[in-house]
Amino acid sequence: MLCDYLVQILTARVYDVAQETPLEYAPNLSARLNNQLFLKREDMQSVFSFKLRGAYNKMANLPPDLLAQGVIAASAGNHAQGVALAATRLKTRAIIVMPVTTPQVKVDAVKMRGGEVVLHGNTYDDAYAYARQLEAEKGLTFIHPFDDPDVIAGQGTIGMEILRQYQQPIHAIFVAIGGGGLISGIAAYVKRLRPEIKIIGVEPVDADAMYQSLKAGHRVRLPQVGLFADGVAVREVGEETFRLCQDYVDDIILVDTDATCAAIKDVFEDTRSILEPAGALAIAGAKAYAEREQIQEKTLIAVACGANMNFDRLRFVAERAEFGERREAIFAVAIPEERGSLRKFCECIGKRNLTEFNYRIADEKEAHIFVGVQIQNFADRAKMVNIFEECGFKTIDLTDDELTKLHLRHMVGGHSALAHNELLYRFEFPERPGALMKFVASMSPNWNISMFHYRNNGSDYGRIVVGMQVPPHEMQQWQAFIDTLGYRYWDESQNLAYKLFLG
Repeated sequence: MLCDYLVQILTARVYDVAQETPLEYAPNLSARLNNQLFLKREDMQSVFSFKLRGAYNKMANLPPDLLAQGVIAASAGNHAQGVALAATRLKTRAIIVMPVTTPQVKVDAVKMRGGEVVLHGNTYDDAYAYARQLEAEKGLTFIHPFDDPDVIAGQGTIGMEILRQYQQPIHAIFVAIGGGGLISGIAAYVKRLRPEIKIIGVEPVDADAMYQSLKAGHRVRLPQVGLFADGVAVREVGEETFRLCQDYVDDIILVDTDATCAAIKDVFEDTRSILEPAGALAIAGAKAYAEREQIQEKTLIAVACGANMNFDRLRFVAERAEFGERREAIFAVAIPEERGSLRKFCECIGKRNLTEFNYRIADEKEAHIFVGVQIQNFADRAKMVNIFEECGFKTIDLTDDELTKLHLRHMVGGHSALAHNELLYRFEFPERPGALMKFVASMSPNWNISMFHYRNNGSDYGRIVVGMQVPPHEMQQWQAFIDTLGYRYWDESQNLAYKLFLG
């Protein structure tokens, strides 16, 4: 099978639609990492993603009679555009089934490239099942986004280009993993010709299907996945891609949302291009790997695999990039409610830049301060805690607390004597017109909403925090209710930041 993939990649038909993308040196990142980092710029393809390589190779290799009947795919993003463009070039019909939750900008992009869009279901799984149904009913050929040898071979041409473009020693190539098609193709080619090069996959911490599968020794289906990096939000990897990754992938790095946002900013500073979250995963992984392994003066290559970014998401990315780069820390600090305390607190901060400052009297003896401070690194963050403590101020580091970063920093306002039996929950729901009102309407009339915060970050998924007054004897009904909502949720009722500032 290895030799088959080498031949298939060398003979893949991708360059009718794809370009050989540049391998660009990233000077700022390289200097910070003390290694040479090169970016394989797949974001520069005509559809701003690598996906057209595999889609076109699969379709170009179909028997003429099957190609003439048309193709079908299920996708909410880059694969959809690749299939639509390939179908236009090959003069055939392409139906793309997309979830009804797909943002209009992505629907319009597929239509613009000649695809016929069918909206069905709320999730990718719903769209996939319906696409398979239409495949049988209409006699179409399904174009899988990753688990197909022709698709894998098409993506593998990226590995072929990398080795042709850089013929000196390479320590590692970093590749984002969703279903596994991209890394499988690259690995199958690179490991055949340059087996000493490490192939390292990168996944979000909340969408790590390949990591979990390799660890278990069999494919693992995740019950749910995080959706910030929607291009890799896959619950189960492919059968063939799993086999190839078992053979050829050396390591998998997991990165969080903040690290991904920081990587988007890093690439912008080096190239003035803006990657989508999935497109920046490999860069985030290369940074994490270099720090973990303490390597120096090595050559690292990261595949920048996509740039289909919604403009509205940039506010969220800009906010979280500071955390990912460890340039901002958030603290809850308790100071005595007496004259001179606030001045003493400011003296402790010294000449550091503040990013946030919220002060609220708590009681006659103590006041609570919610403060954001610019820092240099992780050690600087720990140093700030020590400084506050030495000044006699009790301090809690909230920098890694998701409730704080998403909601509390925008709503610190004090306690309420009326909020009896209050529970605090975070929810994530599909972001589409009317979704917020539908969520609010679904709340039981027996329970009072005592707190609510929602902030539109331009993402495909909305994030809210809700305070609900639920009598103790109704907790069983409450649990049953949130379990049937169908939304991801987190119980934040015991969160320290909530208790300090709002509870």
